[in-house]
Amino acid sequence: MDTRLILYGASGHCRVIMDIADSLSQKVDLIVDDNQEVFSICNRKVLNSSTILFNKKDNVVISIGNNNIRKMISQKLNVNYISLIHPSALISKNSKIDTGTVIMAGAIVNSGAVIGEHCIINSGAVVEHDCFIGDYAHISPNASLAGGVHVGEGTQIGIGATVIQNIRIGKWVMVGAGAVIINDVPDHSVVVGNPGRIIKRNELILVNRF
Repeated sequence: MDTRLILYGASGHCRVIMDIADSLSQKVDLIVDDNQEVFSICNRKVLNSSTILFNKKDNVVISIGNNNIRKMISQKLNVNYISLIHPSALISKNSKIDTGTVIMAGAIVNSGAVIGEHCIINSGAVVEHDCFIGDYAHISPNASLAGGVHVGEGTQIGIGATVIQNIRIGKWVMVGAGAVIINDVPDHSVVVGNPGRIIKRNELILVNRF
């Protein structure tokens, strides 16, 4: 069987990943989704995931923005997850990008940075030298991480947020849009404002959808 490129998830995030694949001249063979009411995206047919027999040779990108759901899907399929990086992104040869991660147009990943599995480094985001980004994290458009920042699993850094150097942000944290983070942030926090302040706990609820 020929190797197929499959996008799992027919959302707005999928549209952007389709553009990345197109910019890399990679043909998307299938788009699948769990929602039985979704039939098409960008004039492409969407198949229900329950009708697809996945195999180990399939190249799959999880094209879903929700960090929790990306984690659940990644753990249920025995496939070959791949990364897609827009050609306009600037990626240091001395950085490490793990499997399943997508990097959007205009993003910068500098020397010594380590990006985990199934992350999203969104349009125009900056991940400076020696940063560590945990699995399933999302660095939103135009967010900027200074050198040596540590971001835990499943955390989202909101659009336009700024994190100063050597800050540690825990797991499954939500950093609000435009926030300025100057102190370490514990796991499961919701942080907003300038300077960033914790306003509540981000309760992680993983709903079994499968």
